Amino acid sequence: MSVFVADEQTDPVGLAELHSLAELVMREEGYTDDVEVTLLLVDESEMASYNQRFLDRDGPTDVLAFPVEELIPGVIPDRHPQGPPLMLGDVVIAPAYVRRQALDLGVEFEDEIALMVTHGILHLLGYDHIEDDDAERMEGRERQILAKAGRTRR
Repeated sequence: MSVFVADEQTDPVGLAELHSLAELVMREEGYTDDVEVTLLLVDESEMASYNQRFLDRDGPTDVLAFPVEELIPGVIPDRHPQGPPLMLGDVVIAPAYVRRQALDLGVEFEDEIALMVTHGILHLLGYDHIEDDDAERMEGRERQILAKAGRTRR
């Protein structure tokens, strides 16, 4: 399992914890050592640029997910044993935005950023929250995974 963490911003973040959490999310979803994911931590101006460029939305946001494959939650794709690792995609997080959001919500920053990592990776794995039942399923998985990591979902 390969988790690449690129910290391109100045807000202090526990990178090792985010790395371990990303691995936990993938393991809990049944993925093995032959997967790759990138966590990209950016400042709010960079996040606003991504949000505008890819979603046509103004301003920064907390997390964006850019999947490489179109996956189905709970279904591990078949792969050739000697083939390359499965590249899940990129999760982009704006820690400064997340820190302010945590303060506004009255939750710990570490819990909120853990939620962003979990939420983003679950999006890469095919989860979404467009329909109410899909949102409930995704939020349930977030709670389960975050509990295993000793974190709380708001």
